[in-house]
Amino acid sequence: MTSNTRQFRAQAIPTIIMVILTPLFIGLGLWQLDRAEQKRNQGSSLEMRRKQPPVSLDGPHPDAEQLRFRQVVAHGHYLIDKSVLIENRKHQGKTGFHLVTPLRLQGSGRTLLVNRGWIAHDRIDQALAAVDVGETLTVHGEVRIPQPPAIELKQKGAASADTTPRWPFLTLEHFRDWSGLDIAPFVVLQSPQDAHGFVRQWPHPRVSDIMHIGYAIQWFAFAIITLLIWIRLSLHKRDAKEVAV
Repeated sequence: MTSNTRQFRAQAIPTIIMVILTPLFIGLGLWQLDRAEQKRNQGSSLEMRRKQPPVSLDGPHPDAEQLRFRQVVAHGHYLIDKSVLIENRKHQGKTGFHLVTPLRLQGSGRTLLVNRGWIAHDRIDQALAAVDVGETLTVHGEVRIPQPPAIELKQKGAASADTTPRWPFLTLEHFRDWSGLDIAPFVVLQSPQDAHGFVRQWPHPRVSDIMHIGYAIQWFAFAIITLLIWIRLSLHKRDAKEVAV
């Protein structure tokens, strides 16, 4: 009866593959861990921005990127005739619209867009009449920068002077072209505490590192598997009689 032993003898091609892949997989894993850390820092930064005191938009203010997710306050009057309805907005399972109206700032004469909230299909007329033309208002809200969709279809404006345009999405460039207004490069999501009874339950973007942690574990696992395969291929059986010789 004979027994077998194993001798470790690395082969050239498996060793070259292992030397290339193992550091690559480890590097990708470390990169994903770094991305996870960036996500955590981004989430902390967003929360800090939301908790900072409101920025007044009536005078000079930071640029759009610095205002992103900041609480703001502005005084002015709505340009009701330049309102647009954003279609297919959901609230508690019901489909309605978001009403977006430009606000002409008091004093400076600048204009910014305010998303005034969700309204049902059958309340559009009441919503448009909720604010008197020329009435000076104080608007509180949070700054967002709308992103254009991946595929942007041509949007249509109003069919007549008495019809409020209904768009599938809002882009600042299209609104500028349609309205002729020089609007600020952001939108204010109006605060639920403000008046006029609109539904304003804005979703807060959640920044999570879970996906990157999962990818990091995956890459590290690939590195371990590569090493185990290389070790397995490098072990060769030897007969006990050969060892004795």
